[in-house]
Amino acid sequence: MSTFILSLMVAFLGTYSAIKVLKPIAIKHELVDKPNERKLHVGAIPLIGGLAVYIGFVLSLLVIAQGYDISFKYFLLASGGILLVGMLDDKYDLSVSLRMFCQIVAASVMMFASGDRIENLGNLLVMGDIHLGWAAVPFTYLAIMGAINAYNMVDGIDGLVGGVTFTSMLSLSLLFILEGFVLESWIALCLVVALIPYLIFNLARADNPKRSKIFMGDAGSMFVGLSVVWLLAIGSQGEAPAFKPVTALWVIAIPLMDMAGVMIRRKRKGQSPFKPDRDHLHHIFMRAGFTSRQTLICITLLSFSISMVGVLLNCFNAPDWFSFALFLVVFACYLMALKHVWRLLKAFRRVTAFRRMRRVNQIKLSRAKQKSA
Repeated sequence: MSTFILSLMVAFLGTYSAIKVLKPIAIKHELVDKPNERKLHVGAIPLIGGLAVYIGFVLSLLVIAQGYDISFKYFLLASGGILLVGMLDDKYDLSVSLRMFCQIVAASVMMFASGDRIENLGNLLVMGDIHLGWAAVPFTYLAIMGAINAYNMVDGIDGLVGGVTFTSMLSLSLLFILEGFVLESWIALCLVVALIPYLIFNLARADNPKRSKIFMGDAGSMFVGLSVVWLLAIGSQGEAPAFKPVTALWVIAIPLMDMAGVMIRRKRKGQSPFKPDRDHLHHIFMRAGFTSRQTLICITLLSFSISMVGVLLNCFNAPDWFSFALFLVVFACYLMALKHVWRLLKAFRRVTAFRRMRRVNQIKLSRAKQKSA
């Protein structure tokens, strides 16, 4: 157990130290994010959060490396490659086709070198387990690239991709440990801890001289997306999986539903599904008047709540078809809520404003009574 505790300390200190070392290097070589029509931050922000988290994560796993099989080594190779591609994209703004090609290469390393692929979807249709057979390869490609891009798309405001990944990995760690998969649980927990220093710096005030802001960058968002889908694959597949395949939908619900919802809306407008815009869930919250910090808290809590539903369904051994049907209901409610989002958010703001006003009036009345007494 002391070895595992040491790995968590290394995850935190490794990421923190990497941030301190990499920030001046990133500024010198202009690996920074500059404001434009879609990016409203102030100043050039170093894009080294993803690399720092990767360094802390890998260092922590070296502490308990004797327990890893060949699958883990190929995951490190694939994730290192996708991190490099992300850094090049952060620096030179690579084309969509080139990014997708590199993601296919990383997915190929995971599938064919390590053997990690999604072959069983569980009993989703009440007709027995769905075994994909030859379709396992294209389906796994789709799942890996979908997860990578889903987490990349959710990286729109300070702390959001870190917060959503935090909840996903925490859920995975819990799912693994409940079934006795100690090593896999600790891998997920190491990434959770490695994210903490990044969040500290990412959420720092712009005028804080001790902790100047950093961003995750495409490198980081693609890396965490690949990490989540890798753990989902090894946890839900095999003869004795840690959790049911359908549980994966609940673990990544917010990134998945946000990506799917945005692509559906773009298609309806006759636009490319990959065209950047400001129609993601966090953009909608911001346009409705929520601050960046309020939006972060709301979406992170929503992500945590939905993922915990999946954990509970898995713990109580709910039928696959029931869990899948319930998820589809949640997704349908999500799409309906987005359709009427302005009414819902305005109503929510009126309720909160009324409560604040009532609280202010109560305070004024209390002070008036004290003065009269």
